[in-house]
Order: sequence, then C-alpha cells, then structure tokens
Amino acid sequence: MAERSTAAVDVADNSGDKPLTAKADEATTDGTAEAEDTKGASPKDTENTDGGRKRSEIVPASPDLHSGHKLAGRYRLEECVTRLDGFSSWRAVDEKLRRAVGVHLLPADHPRARSVLAAARSSALLGDPRFVQVLDAVEENDLVYVVHEWLPDATELTALLAAGPMEAHDAYQLVSQLSQAMAAAHREGLSHLRLTPGAVLRSSTGQYRIRGLAVNAALRGITAERPLRTDTEAIGALLYAALTHRWPYGDDAHGLAGLPKGLGLIAPDQVRAGVHRGLSELAMRALANDGATASRQDPPCTTPDELAKAVAAMPRILPPEPTFTAPPAYQRTTYQQGTYGRPSSHPSSAAQPVMPVPPAPLQSRTGRVLKWTVSALLIAALGLGSWQLAEALLDRTKGSDDTGVTEPNEDDKNKDDKPAPSAEPLDIAGATEFMPDGSGIKQRDVANTVDGDRGTHWVTPQYKGFANFGNLPQRKQGSGIIVDLGKVRDVSGVDVSMYRSGQTTTVSAASPDATSPSSTADFDQQIVKRTVAGSTLKETLDEPVRTRYVLIHITELPSDGAGGYRGGITDISVLG
Repeated sequence: MAERSTAAVDVADNSGDKPLTAKADEATTDGTAEAEDTKGASPKDTENTDGGRKRSEIVPASPDLHSGHKLAGRYRLEECVTRLDGFSSWRAVDEKLRRAVGVHLLPADHPRARSVLAAARSSALLGDPRFVQVLDAVEENDLVYVVHEWLPDATELTALLAAGPMEAHDAYQLVSQLSQAMAAAHREGLSHLRLTPGAVLRSSTGQYRIRGLAVNAALRGITAERPLRTDTEAIGALLYAALTHRWPYGDDAHGLAGLPKGLGLIAPDQVRAGVHRGLSELAMRALANDGATASRQDPPCTTPDELAKAVAAMPRILPPEPTFTAPPAYQRTTYQQGTYGRPSSHPSSAAQPVMPVPPAPLQSRTGRVLKWTVSALLIAALGLGSWQLAEALLDRTKGSDDTGVTEPNEDDKNKDDKPAPSAEPLDIAGATEFMPDGSGIKQRDVANTVDGDRGTHWVTPQYKGFANFGNLPQRKQGSGIIVDLGKVRDVSGVDVSMYRSGQTTTVSAASPDATSPSSTADFDQQIVKRTVAGSTLKETLDEPVRTRYVLIHITELPSDGAGGYRGGITDISVLG
C-alpha cells in the first residue's frame, strides 16, 4: 500500500466564505483510495448551530472484523485498506460471482449509517458506467455495509498527477469527461462533494471513472447547500493540478505542492510555461467560485453542466502526433563477378570495365541426335498410354446389357443405399444472458431468442465510440446468450438468426460435466470459430459434441447508422 498523506485539503463549506478541512485521500496500489484520519475513532467535535458552542458527537468504533469474515454468505473480506471515524473499508471477494469487490462497513448504530444507506441506494439507481457502480447496500446483524466495484487495473489520478503535468489533450479529456459525468449525476439529484484525485480513476482505454458518488461524503458527514458549486470547483481544481502539477490552494495536498503563501490563485499559464491558454482560462472559470478571476470575456462556470458546455465550445484539442524513428541510411551494395555480397575494392566513382558477352555456341551434331531421340521416346509413350486407356474403357462396358446401360457395381449400390445424415433442432429448456462481469444488458428479452418467433429479438443498447460494446470496462468480454438444453445432448451444429449483419460472433459448448457455466473458460468446445456473421450464422459439425450448454458469444457490434453500435439475436436453433 502506498504511503499515506496527512495533508489537508480545503473544500468549500455551505456558505462559501470559509473552507472545511478534510484529509487527503490515500492512494493504494490495489485500486482503492479512502480518506485517512489521524484521530481514528475518537469522539469528533462538531459545531452546535443553535448555541454557538461545541458538543461532542460520540462515534462508535469501527466493526472489529478480520480477514476471512464473510458477509451475507458471499462477500469474503480480504484486506482492510481504511479504518477511521467509526467505519472501515475492505477489499473483498464476491464468492458467488467470483470477482473482487470493495466494501464499506460501519455499525448500524453509527450516526451516519442511515444517510450512507440512502446515498448508496440512490447512487446504485443511476447506473451510469462513468461512475464506479454500487452493487449492494445492506443492513444485517447490526452492520451496515456498501458493496461497490473494484477496478484493480485502473490508475488513480493521484498517481497520474505524481508523474508530472499532463499533456493538453489528456487534460482536455479529463475535464471533458468529469464535467459531463457530474452534470448527468446532478440531473438525477446526486452530488459528490468529495471529488479529489483519489476519487478519479483512468482505465487502460483512457476512460475516466468516478468513485464514491454521494457515498464518500455520507461516510464523512459532508454536506453542502450549493452542491453544484462545490463539485464544479472540485473539477476546476483537478484541471488546475493536471496543467501545473500544483494544488491550487495554499496547502500541499495529494502529493502536490500548494501555491506560494500570500500569492493568491493565479492562472495556470502563469505558473508553468507552455500551458494551453484555453484550458488555463477554463480552470479559472471553474475556480472563480473561490475568488479566482475568470477571463474578462467569459463568465465563471458555476455548475458542471455549464463547465461541460464551455469545454464543448472550445476547439477540440487533438492528441500529439506520434514520433517515428528515422530509418537507417540506405547503403548501396555493388555486385561484381566473383564478389557477390562484398563491397567493391574500387571507388564507386571509378568507371567499371564493360565485359563483352561471348556469343552462344552453335548447336552440335550430338545435340541434334539427342533431341530426335527424346522426341521418338515421347511419341512411343503416348501411343502406349492410348492403348491402355482403350482397354480400361472396354472392361467397364462388359457388365452392360444390349441397350448399352452399365450396371452399377456393389460398392456403388451400398453407397447409394445409405441415407444422407440430417440435423434436427433440439428442444431448448431455457436461455440466460452471458454476463462474465456480473452485469446484464437486456435480461428480460433473452426469452425472445428461443421462442421460435422471428418477430421478437434480444437487442443491445446503443454504444458510442467503439464497436466492442463502447469499450466499457464491464463489457471487456462482450455479451451473448447461453442456451440450456436441459440435459447433455449430442450437438451437431447451430442455426442462429442475427438481429443485424456484421456482428463478430463465436459459438462454443461447455464440457458435458459443466454446471452453470458463466465464463468463456467454461465453454471449451468450439462449434463456430470467431467470424463476422451475416444475417444468419449456420454451422454443421463433422463430429457432434456432447454438451448441455451452448454459448453464442458476441464481442463486436456493427454500426447502427445513427452514430453508434448496436446488435442482437433474433432466434437460436441448436441442431442435434
């Protein structure tokens, strides 16, 4: 686990006149960041708004659990990554779906337990892939726990900022994606209020994902009268840090040095040379809520939606051109008689002597005799071959009658008597959606693929940007349909009607002893190798396979003609 930071971060409070102090997020190597608190679970002093004096809020100690403890019979705790202020956060394993998850735990009598449950359930209803998804929120056995996605392959923004300032294109993508995501969340009545570098992850495909929507603030009791303003300023701070490699306040935080004391907030292009002017002004417009001076022409951005529109109005910033290594200088090779592949011993500028070509020798008498001999032998061979061919034709007509019709021999009779094998559709007991990452697409429509009705379909949503299901992390392995034959049968092929041509598809079968297969590794018998299917996908095997479960696996979708990608399946027949 990475070293923890104890620096303080200023976050605007309800009035906007003075900052609240929250601890910096700790960066961990396993994909989870939570706040740390040096006070642990000791009583926390809060302001009493009616009397102006301080009262002591007793916070229960965080649950005393250990690695190996199991929640709800499925979530096995593996490693505690945070323990503070009466709650703890863990890396765990969902044994039912065989995947890593994160878990927040706190006692049911914790003063913030109800608000944490409400925040988690509201966040789960959003279902936006730009946010780390809440998978479960439960109160059980005097415990409240929230289960969320775990993304070990993603990189925290904290680590990206530690490497130095970002290129203009990367900073542009950061502010664009974060502002659009938070604008969508606020439209659903959700805010973050704790949008720090530790709450932002970047996947290997360049997509940014935000974790802790509403939940992180609820765990720490953070509220705001103007959540739009708070989240907008937080995005501006992240953009400022990406451009300058400095935190835009007076204190050091998140591994970054703050601005010099007494200097105030200055534009990013005045902090570091080479900063993109448009992005510099955008950061100041987002931070104008905290006393910054925006550009003279443009007003400050006070909501994520205004910030997203300001980003969209900018000229698009393209990625830098790739650099190519210059090819090695061409070396001329000389070829001379007796020196193939070796450099000439003479200077290249020296004139080379021209060797005269000797005339071809006249054909000798012996050569003429040999030519006539070979010709005679060839004529004799042709005559012998013609005679043998005539004898073979006469032998085949011996069994014919006076009409000249030849009777078939015994081998031909036996061959004609054998009926040609035919494949018949097998009965299908049911079908489920292929969900290797645990999240489905259109599970209610799966039955349409095995009802024998060409007018009903299972159709994916529209995905933007990439044919591989939008390149979303939860769709790395695509999707599809698993057909259950009810029992182990001999399968000789499939006949699948596709919803649209151009879908990259593979068909495979599980081993005969498989029970409830759910991953590609469970389907180890290939029926149709990876192919771009047309309107139908039909294949008949030379040798049948024994299986109960057949997977129609789609990994890439065709264009839907409306700026996105969409596919699906109309009907499935398994042949036996």
